[in-house]
Amino acid sequence: MTRLSTWLVALALALVGCGKDPKKQLQGKWVGDAVENFSGPQAERAEGWATGASFEFKGSRVTVAIPAESPREGAFEVSQAKDSAFTVAFVRPDGSRDSADFSLGEDGRLRWQLGDGRRVVLRKAHD
Repeated sequence: MTRLSTWLVALALALVGCGKDPKKQLQGKWVGDAVENFSGPQAERAEGWATGASFEFKGSRVTVAIPAESPREGAFEVSQAKDSAFTVAFVRPDGSRDSADFSLGEDGRLRWQLGDGRRVVLRKAHD
């Protein structure tokens, strides 16, 4: 009985740990919902732009759609992670990398850090 309970505890810990894996948390389609820390007329333009943005993560691939640009697809990896914040490296076809900082809020929303405290808030799209 001790072996079984030890195995069950180990399995439970592994399953709980899997829920914290940023790569797994990113899976699915995220669509722009709002912006944070923009002001005045800049806020309206930013909000319009943000609601047209999306990220769709499937396995190790991502499709990024940004308004006024053609969607781009490529590989990605989580290059740094701490608590609910992480850096995602997007790999271009030529091997070069772009990176972006994200955080996953307790509200279930993904926040794309743009700098100077500005963020695009994304929500998980439901099929």
